[in-house]
Amino acid sequence: MSASKQDGSNLVVIAALLANLGIAVAKFVAASITGSSSMLTEGFHSIVDSFNQLLLLYGQQRGRRPPDAAHPFGYGRELYFWSFVVAILIFGVGAGVSIYEGWAHWNHPEELRDPLVNYIVLGVALVLEGGSWSLAVREFAAANRGRGWWAAVRQSKDPAGFIVLFEDSAALAGLLVAGVGIWASHAWGDPRIDGLASIVIGVILGVVAALLAREAKGLLIGEAADPAVVAQVRKIVDARPEITHVNHVRTLHTAPQSIFVAISADFRDTLTMGEAETLIEEIETALKAAEPMLSSIYIRPEKREDAGALSITPRA
Repeated sequence: MSASKQDGSNLVVIAALLANLGIAVAKFVAASITGSSSMLTEGFHSIVDSFNQLLLLYGQQRGRRPPDAAHPFGYGRELYFWSFVVAILIFGVGAGVSIYEGWAHWNHPEELRDPLVNYIVLGVALVLEGGSWSLAVREFAAANRGRGWWAAVRQSKDPAGFIVLFEDSAALAGLLVAGVGIWASHAWGDPRIDGLASIVIGVILGVVAALLAREAKGLLIGEAADPAVVAQVRKIVDARPEITHVNHVRTLHTAPQSIFVAISADFRDTLTMGEAETLIEEIETALKAAEPMLSSIYIRPEKREDAGALSITPRA
């Protein structure tokens, strides 16, 4: 990962972590004073988010270890593993606790108390979460210029950015739901509405967790590079007069900013072994100069008729 992108990703995660730690304390204090189920749920939500950010920072640190004999392509995909763990935690702990707490409060509603403390905490939380969300949006937009939001998430190879963006979005939605639930409970004199708000927050977290798990699973299994990168590789190789045909270009992200590429090409029959070796070295140099993310390049001379056809449809 380049230094600037790495620093930007770390900044987003650290900002979200600090915001969530402060908000969690305030929410638990408010919940203990007012007995609000949705506020208690929001407290657990912030704790889960804080732990998730620690896991992402840990995954980023572990993923930067250099290649060794056991892992010749490095440890970059360890970030993808911890991203999947984060999605599971959001679903199992965040959504699970929220729905359980809301159901318990619906069945056994507590007496309503002065909601002023809740409103103050919600207001402060909205400011802090909003600041973290704005930073995440700016970093994500800067890294994905020219793409629609959903396409950018689907094609992103750095889960730290979109996980924090999704978490902060869910947090803001949860705060709004909690505020409406608390207000409605007092306005209509029915404490069960506060419990219903907790259930709604749990459903929001469950949906976000499912989306994150889907994206993290794809990265963990292994995803190809951006089609533009593949096209650039093919163009550079095909431009060489010694190459009669590029059979296929297969890529795999081994880290957010690291790509393994395997190229099968039909070399001109009159090339000697020495000329072929020199050609391969020149192509590798040109490819790395054009696309620094190509960390490992494998070029295989192969007759066009012997190359196995592989049709790959990129993700939408």
